[in-house]
Amino acid sequence: MKKSIPLLLAIALASLAAAAEAPAPAAAPSAAVPTSAAPTAAAPASPAPAAAAKAKPAGGADGKHGVTIEIKAGSDDEDANEVGAAAPDTEGDSKEEHVDSLVSIGHDSTLEAGKRAEAVVSVFGSSTSDGDVDGSVVSVFGNTRVTGKVGESAVAVLGNTYVDGHVTESVVATMGNVELGPHAVVDGDVVAVGGDLVRDPGAIVHGGVQNVMIFGHMGNMEWLHNWVHRCLMLGRPLAIAPGLGWAWAIAFSFLALYLVLALLFPTGVTRCVQTMEAQPGRTALAALFTFIGKPILFVLLLITVIGSFLVPFLAFALMIAGLFGKAVAFAWLGRRALPKRDSGSEFPPVLAVLVGGLIAFVLYIIPILGFIAYKGLDVLGLGMVVYTLILAHRARREAAQAAQLATESAATTTGAPLGTAEAGATAAGGATAAPTAEPAGTPPPAPAPQVSLALENRAGFWIRTLALLLDVFLVAIVTSIVHFHTHDALLLIVATYGAVMWRLRGTTIGGIVCGLRVVRMDGRPIDWPTAVTRALGAFLSLFVAGLGFIWVVFDAERQSWHDKIAGTVIVHAPRGTPLV
Repeated sequence: MKKSIPLLLAIALASLAAAAEAPAPAAAPSAAVPTSAAPTAAAPASPAPAAAAKAKPAGGADGKHGVTIEIKAGSDDEDANEVGAAAPDTEGDSKEEHVDSLVSIGHDSTLEAGKRAEAVVSVFGSSTSDGDVDGSVVSVFGNTRVTGKVGESAVAVLGNTYVDGHVTESVVATMGNVELGPHAVVDGDVVAVGGDLVRDPGAIVHGGVQNVMIFGHMGNMEWLHNWVHRCLMLGRPLAIAPGLGWAWAIAFSFLALYLVLALLFPTGVTRCVQTMEAQPGRTALAALFTFIGKPILFVLLLITVIGSFLVPFLAFALMIAGLFGKAVAFAWLGRRALPKRDSGSEFPPVLAVLVGGLIAFVLYIIPILGFIAYKGLDVLGLGMVVYTLILAHRARREAAQAAQLATESAATTTGAPLGTAEAGATAAGGATAAPTAEPAGTPPPAPAPQVSLALENRAGFWIRTLALLLDVFLVAIVTSIVHFHTHDALLLIVATYGAVMWRLRGTTIGGIVCGLRVVRMDGRPIDWPTAVTRALGAFLSLFVAGLGFIWVVFDAERQSWHDKIAGTVIVHAPRGTPLV
């Protein structure tokens, strides 16, 4: 098999990517493809046909949402952008029409008898050739049918191949059947992978015949072709059409699974839904960053030796969380559709999941919106689960801290009478009473910090972001004034500026404007190791899609990643505190 087959597949996939950028898949565009045709010798009495790239509307039911690119050879003197049928042949019917290549995306390609083409390729469609093809006839997610002559190979990927003509090289069907008619002549091999091979007694095969079974007999792939044409090409996972009963069976099977999860874990489903209803903004933000952070986390684990062993477990955990999240998303959607009730008499979660699932199925059959709703509910459901787990972990930690503080307070309270009794006993001793009372007041109290480390005094995400933007803007202005034109080093300059200011003043100019100060969690002043560590940690927070900076929104201590690395926190400076 020559190199033209991979080239044709590459052309087809590139054309598919270009077609995917069209505004609506359901439209039937007719666009000319400008090309420079190869020069052709012209007779003096008759000019050569003009070069034209013709976008033909598809025939049949599938022609509503496809693109056909047909390139015809002709003279260079004509306008290459002309669209229309080829010029009539003035020399007679003996000269056949030549098409350099015929590529279709989203529907079928057909080369009629008496025509000649370089190649016939269909992506998400079937290829039929009754004429002569110099190269190959290829179908991806479609069937290949050849009754004429093919100069190279006839190939179908996820489809069937039927040959009742002359094929110079091989005949191949991947996950489909191969059928050779009585007039079939194949000079190369015949290969059927995952399907049947039916050969007429009159068919001639000069090469070998192979029937490879990988996952057993795949049989006819028409069920998949129907889904591709009626669902995938229209941007929806489901459709009401013949041959798609298997897709609806899968959808209702998963809905049954979500109902079982709602029956087994009603409290968990309800808590996740309540999280979304109470904090929709933060939940949506958690869903977005969970979606962005998943591939980044997998990459970070794969590039390490130890972390690569955790990838299968993480993938399994995310799969389980995704299934539960889809049930939660259905429950949230169903609760919004059901009538409101008092907190004590709400509808059970299983009913909300059922109603939400039926609403989602209706959305799934709408073109374009179907896939948006399908993926959006996946992302939102997983985000609700993740953010609920974060809130639960935060609540447990706050409860543990409160219990610890209560224990310390109780210990202090029970120790006071004991100290008083000892003081009384010492006073009864006479001369030793006075010296004992004096040391009790001699140790000076510990100096109070200039700023409070209490949680309510710590800076939030938006005020920190404003201060950072002011600093970046200031550094950019200064570098422009001093003609220091190096955009690549701007981040390094900002980090150096921040480290120096944190060490010398405990804040930056942006922090002064916003009334913020960087302090250590242990109350000690900022030293050079702490400042440099915090500046370097900021690069990690930035490079992981900025997640380290946004972590302040979710963290119970209101610390970013570089704050946690350096052991610092940003607080609001009290009024009257000198910052410079």
